[in-house]
Amino acid sequence: MPSVDRKPLITSLNPDVEKALSIAKDAFSKRQGLLIIGNCVVDYRGRASSKLETGERIAIFKEDGSVLVHRPIGYEPVNWQPPSCVFHASVTDDTLHIRAVRQKPQESVRVSFDRVYLLLVLNLVDRGEFALHASEEDMQKAVLVMPSLIEDGLKPITYEKKVEPGFVDVYCEDKSGRLVVIEIKRKTASKQAALQLAKYVEAIRNIVNKNVRGVLAAPNLGKGVQRLLATLGLEFKHLDPRKCAEVLRKPEKRRLQEFFKE
Repeated sequence: MPSVDRKPLITSLNPDVEKALSIAKDAFSKRQGLLIIGNCVVDYRGRASSKLETGERIAIFKEDGSVLVHRPIGYEPVNWQPPSCVFHASVTDDTLHIRAVRQKPQESVRVSFDRVYLLLVLNLVDRGEFALHASEEDMQKAVLVMPSLIEDGLKPITYEKKVEPGFVDVYCEDKSGRLVVIEIKRKTASKQAALQLAKYVEAIRNIVNKNVRGVLAAPNLGKGVQRLLATLGLEFKHLDPRKCAEVLRKPEKRRLQEFFKE
């Protein structure tokens, strides 16, 4: 547990820029984090260049050298730098400048505050383990975003396809042009899941009058399920809920509509 003498937060409300400069320099010298709420301009120089004009924002300078600048709305930062930045603080013309510099690649972001509303020095301790989980719906979305989670070359056609026994989770075409029915389970897949998949595959075969692959995607299989799948001519693909959650967390993830042609 953290020491009772430790101060996790040191606050300064509406400091002038000289006081803010002194606090910032002291925090950076001690490798503490710093959170500033105020009116600022953001300049980036590196592989490209950009300038974010004046506005009221939240800037976080973390002890690992990472930087995030947030607008009042939205969950993604409007500007950011990854860990390993070196911070420099200065004042010119009644404006507090905090510059974060990276060497590889060479780039920097400068946040310039003409007004500081709140300054927090962060001396936080966090040793908790992080467990990332996904629901079956999340896993389905992840497969649509990144079909290679199942196998390379898969091309989604649709999802929640209605057939007589129920709804197919993901309906695909493989790189050889064969149709693929995918049944997704978040936990250990049972024999019932294999039998359910077999019904879906049979229903699709009756519609298209051609061979159709059936894939049961799950973290693992229950006792005897692998043998049953082989008997039914079906396949198993390992699908990790944590990996699916990571895929969906990526900011560059595409919307599901992009996968479906009108």
